[in-house]
Amino acid sequence: MGCAPSIHVSQSGVIYCRDSDESNSPHQTTTISQGAATLHGLFIKTDAADSIPSVLAYQSRPAPPCSGPRRRERGEPGAAARARAPHCCAIEAETQTSHSSVKASTTEVQIGPMRLTQDPIQVLLIFAKEDNQSDGFWWACDRAGYRCNIARTPESALECFLDKHQEIIVIDHRSSRYFDAEAICRSLRATKPSEHTVILAVVPRTSSDQEETSVLPLLRAGFDRRFMENSSITACYNELIQIEHGEVRSQFKLRACNAVFTALDHCQEAIEITSEDHVIQYVNPAFERMMGYHKGELIGKELTELPKSDKNRADLLDTINTFIKKGKEWQGVYYARRKSGDSIQQHVKITPVIGQGGKIRHFVSLKRLRCTNENNKQLYKSHRDEKYAGDNSQSESHSFRCKNRRKDSIDVKSITSQSSDAPSLQTRRYSSMARIHSMTIEAPITKVINIINAAQENSPITVAEALDRVLEILRTTELYSPQLGTKDEDPHTSDLVGGLMTDGLRRLSGNEYVFSKNMNLSHSHLSVPVTINDVPPCITQLLDNEESWDFNIFELEAVTNKRPLIYLGLKVFARFGVAEFLNCSEATLRAWLQMIEANYHSSNSYHNSTHAADVLHATAFFLGKERVKGSLDHLDEVAALIAATIHDVDHPGRTNSFLCNAGSELAVLYNDTAVLESHHTALAFQLTAKDSKCNIFKNIDRNHYRPLRQAIIDMVLATEMTKHFEHVNKFVNSINKPMASEENSSHSEGGHCACTANVKNFPDNQTLIKRMMIKCADVANPCRPLELCIEWAGRISEEYFAQTDEEKRQGLPVVMPVFDRNTCSIPKSQISFIDYFITDMFDAWDAFAHLPVLMQHLANNYKHWKTLDELKCKSLRLPSENN
Repeated sequence: MGCAPSIHVSQSGVIYCRDSDESNSPHQTTTISQGAATLHGLFIKTDAADSIPSVLAYQSRPAPPCSGPRRRERGEPGAAARARAPHCCAIEAETQTSHSSVKASTTEVQIGPMRLTQDPIQVLLIFAKEDNQSDGFWWACDRAGYRCNIARTPESALECFLDKHQEIIVIDHRSSRYFDAEAICRSLRATKPSEHTVILAVVPRTSSDQEETSVLPLLRAGFDRRFMENSSITACYNELIQIEHGEVRSQFKLRACNAVFTALDHCQEAIEITSEDHVIQYVNPAFERMMGYHKGELIGKELTELPKSDKNRADLLDTINTFIKKGKEWQGVYYARRKSGDSIQQHVKITPVIGQGGKIRHFVSLKRLRCTNENNKQLYKSHRDEKYAGDNSQSESHSFRCKNRRKDSIDVKSITSQSSDAPSLQTRRYSSMARIHSMTIEAPITKVINIINAAQENSPITVAEALDRVLEILRTTELYSPQLGTKDEDPHTSDLVGGLMTDGLRRLSGNEYVFSKNMNLSHSHLSVPVTINDVPPCITQLLDNEESWDFNIFELEAVTNKRPLIYLGLKVFARFGVAEFLNCSEATLRAWLQMIEANYHSSNSYHNSTHAADVLHATAFFLGKERVKGSLDHLDEVAALIAATIHDVDHPGRTNSFLCNAGSELAVLYNDTAVLESHHTALAFQLTAKDSKCNIFKNIDRNHYRPLRQAIIDMVLATEMTKHFEHVNKFVNSINKPMASEENSSHSEGGHCACTANVKNFPDNQTLIKRMMIKCADVANPCRPLELCIEWAGRISEEYFAQTDEEKRQGLPVVMPVFDRNTCSIPKSQISFIDYFITDMFDAWDAFAHLPVLMQHLANNYKHWKTLDELKCKSLRLPSENN
């Protein structure tokens, strides 16, 4: 006993573990795993011999192997401990942290007045093979209470480090047979986390007659220290302890300085730090704004190189220098000259900082602008002069752009897409984020916000703060309705705007539209809901692909006899844990889905349960995107899926404008405002509460039900098109632009952007994301694969044709005259719809959620419709395709 166990893997993938000093009899062999097994409370997973991981973290480990009689070092496990050590070592496919026999504890570290708590040290050992040296460091970590991992390959070492961010890395540099230690070190140093990591090279011991080698090659490769091969646990322990109390603790203190610099960067006072020789070492953003310089123009320059104001009294600088050179603080009023040449009056406080040797090493200057009329005039004049040329060019560009139709916008745009290899994307489309700042359909409030953002750049602190408050107000009130110009030159666009963006014209007297379909379909006659086991194999096979964007909803419609919603709903709701969140049974959820689907009109060519299933699929796809998932809570996800399911329930196949013109009961009930959307939500909740067997909300806590209901209602109402541009502009101004600003800032500083966390901290932003998500899901047809896009275009056109026919029969105003089945060009209608409604919205959504596949389909589909239009073809496909 006491020697390391050996691990054997059979060809069938069975792992055996036996002590090397015991017999090889079958009853002495322990089978650890075959496929998956549980041993000593640990989950072990393997399917083949090559599944043994290259990163190992031992849950338990026997004492170091014996190599003849030797004196046991203090702190090593004794015989009793070795006897109690388990015979098997647990190996898992995922990197884990070892369990030290010494309880690790945090350490308090003081840096100036700042008190920090340092977590237990983590160590990564990179050894291709296990030997006495790796054992020595392992047990040294165990004795010191460090968490330890072992990596066997360069790839696993890098993966483990990026996951754990160990403070100490020990690399075996004794031989290049298995890997290049210096190459591993360089690859680790190329990562940002390694900035505060100490890397130790284990080198072979040299004989007394060999010349000592230089450490410079190791230092150039990125190593910090060199350790002569010595497998003594005490020697390894001493080395690690010295590193902890030396380099590691120093790096920990330096890392804490990031918090101080973050505070300085967000401080409202202008701050300047110089050396004892008055060389500028740091300025914060407030200083840049106040003085009009960029920090790159200042850092490294002496203060004497900067222009001075002639408004200060002649002896003021001498007085200041006399104070600060004695180590005393000086404060008073000082005139400074901005980059533009204007003089501004400041309250200044200069504090000397004592450093090494008791000498002054730095001077810290805090500067606050004095609020005087002269200062405000000078700053306004400077800001106006600096921005005048830019504003003129922007005005001319905007004027030119407004004279061009959106379909010709490619001629006046200079930024091309770099995110796709598709030629069509490169010629017609460009970066989504770049397009957000040059949207053709721009609400007046968006222009105002852009002007205020520009004005903030070189404004004094007080003005910038006031403008921030103005922006907060503008972003949270109803000021986003765009100014829509006349579209007489494009009747397709004009009809789309008139039909989708308005609630209808004044109705003609005597005309009243009554639904030909039953508005209150009862679900009491529905058949028994299907169970998961009853799903036919052909449907199951189709649903295996439901997480893909290219999922074919029409195939599901065909095999389910126009009942795709219940089958897709069961699959999607199970994936997102909807029943668990609602605390309802699967039977209740099935009954609810069946009841909702029964209240969709299968006779509608477009607004039927297949469209609801398609929107549900798109919503689930968006919820799976990393940034969307990170921005929303589980309640938001459940609300979004339910909203997608009910968003068009009992749709009559007619637009809001038609219902208002016809004086329908629903239009009267809802005051001609969001008629259908209000009806969809109200009916869905009425039907749900009507029967306990279908009531998915009956067990949910009231504190959860209220926000869930509000979120569902809000999302369904967001699908109403009269507020389309309001929702898009709010999303752009409150989500896209602030996020782009944070990303640019984090990239320039080499940091990681916490945009998603910031979004989650603001419920209003979460609401905007949910609205945008369901809006995009509702009209995502142009972003589907071409065959699906064509089918949807045909279906919506047929529904509009039927409405036009009925308007003519009843003598109602024809809301969309262009949708006459005898004269309509479907390609033109699709081009107008994409240009006017889809492009800007999906650019904004893509900039947030990153949807390259959708944008590629959109570009391809747009090209298809343009080709048809150029050929004067009014059908859905080219003549060659029809054949």
